[in-house]
Amino acid sequence: MVKLNKIYTRTGDDGTTGLVSGPRRRKDDLRIEAYGTVDETNSCIGLVRQHTGANPELDAMLERIQNDLFDLGADLATPETDEPPAYEPLRIVQAQVDRLEREIDLLNAALQPLKSFVLPGGTPAAAALHLARTVSRRAERIMVALARSEDERVSPPALKYINRLSDFLFVAARSVNDGGRTDILWIPGKNR
Repeated sequence: MVKLNKIYTRTGDDGTTGLVSGPRRRKDDLRIEAYGTVDETNSCIGLVRQHTGANPELDAMLERIQNDLFDLGADLATPETDEPPAYEPLRIVQAQVDRLEREIDLLNAALQPLKSFVLPGGTPAAAALHLARTVSRRAERIMVALARSEDERVSPPALKYINRLSDFLFVAARSVNDGGRTDILWIPGKNR
């Protein structure tokens, strides 16, 4: 259980922060950037949820995702090492990816087929979902860069999860745009 009694600790005043496993890293470290951008994605989803009260099924999906994103942040904040851990670290697992895929399929089944790329917008919920989607894509790019870094690891389920998340957010945005009927479609070269 997490217990937060004091909000400021002053330990980060030197530009470093502590990982869950103890070591300190610079605040501009790629790992810190990765879980910080996951946190930013979570905040965007919190804004989305201000517009999804009329759709309790979608809102429940988004709440599950917000909890998963805290799991993902904990996963990223606890780097895998070759040494046995002192405790079992929290990791994203395949079951979370599988659930996200089922929810994508459920939402996608009711959508109008796409005939063009979709411009971010439509309803306030759709616009906020598109913003969350683009932030999650940035988190994914940072996680991929981290995974490619020497002496760094990112678990395959974590990478799968963040990749599926942007797909979910895209499908959810179309869903709240009246099943895709009120999507704003890109018209190539429209303003030439």
